Amino acid sequence: MVEKFPRALWVRLFIYIAVGHLFAAFIYLLFELGGQNQ
Repeated sequence: MVEKFPRALWVRLFIYIAVGHLFAAFIYLLFELGGQNQ
């Protein structure tokens, strides 16, 4: 099962997921701070 996917693909997938979550958390934080300022 693991042999089907090369290691580079798993690393790239992990990086995309990590960056996506960081970006989503950043946007969420911006909305939270923006809501508190009003």
